[in-house]
Amino acid sequence: MTDVSALRASLADDVVGRRREMELVLAALAADRHVLLEGPPGTGKSTLLRAVARGLGIGFEFVEGNAELTPARLVGHFDPARVLVDGYDPSVFVDGPLVTAMREGRLLYVEEINRIPEETLNVLITVMSEGELHVPRLGAVAADPGFRLVAAMNPFDAVGTARISGAVYDRVCRVSMGYQPAEEEAEIVVREAGDCGLEPGFIERAVEMVRRTRNHPDLRVGASVRGAVDFAKVVASLAQLRAVTPADPSTGLDAALVALSGRVRVREGSVRGAEEIISEIWQDVYGRTAGGDGAGKGGAPTRGTTSR
Repeated sequence: MTDVSALRASLADDVVGRRREMELVLAALAADRHVLLEGPPGTGKSTLLRAVARGLGIGFEFVEGNAELTPARLVGHFDPARVLVDGYDPSVFVDGPLVTAMREGRLLYVEEINRIPEETLNVLITVMSEGELHVPRLGAVAADPGFRLVAAMNPFDAVGTARISGAVYDRVCRVSMGYQPAEEEAEIVVREAGDCGLEPGFIERAVEMVRRTRNHPDLRVGASVRGAVDFAKVVASLAQLRAVTPADPSTGLDAALVALSGRVRVREGSVRGAEEIISEIWQDVYGRTAGGDGAGKGGAPTRGTTSR
């Protein structure tokens, strides 16, 4: 396998921060272990793994975990039309992502593994335990030594998720990935938003606004750094469309509502909606600086209204 120390250094240009998590993933893969990345959405699980796969120079098979991921979709199937002509010949079998990764020694990345059906999860458990898979009418498919399963999952209490059995945890190395520090999130926004003409201070406040959604008492789920990236892009575009600066209060609030109101989840029983909460956070973060000395706070719009 590629020298881990050299690879770690080369990945610093592709991944903002995450040094510890990167080391843990690289060490686990170098030790021929399967890996589970666990953390909230938008914490860079896919970004980290894609960078690692590129750095290692190995293939990467992506599978989106959901209730429709049946064993046949994961493993593969015989082409019905060709079966009528050639029968159940191995050449008629259409490899699914799992079999492709096993044959070619690739990483199989299963996103949101705690959303897939139990029968599909059992197929993965078998492969991790035995290093091979028995497919009816095809026979045994042995995993190439380079094959690894890397799965990602959101916290159990996220909507639509289920608990992962101990059989899975017993066969993987778990790496926890939480939200990154504000400085690293700001760097991610700068990288992703590109040259959109926003001042560094504006981007720092965009990150602060998003981070406040994560511990707001009326919100059950806050926004990830993707929300800050979208806010930065939208506010720059909207300001250009309206022929104003991004610091324009009405433009800033409208962009925040567009970028964030659909990403947060309001707690059950709250008397306020997502737009009202986002408006409050925006005014607290940007309103106090809109006039340069707190003078603009009183005039900041609320509930998505536009100043005239």
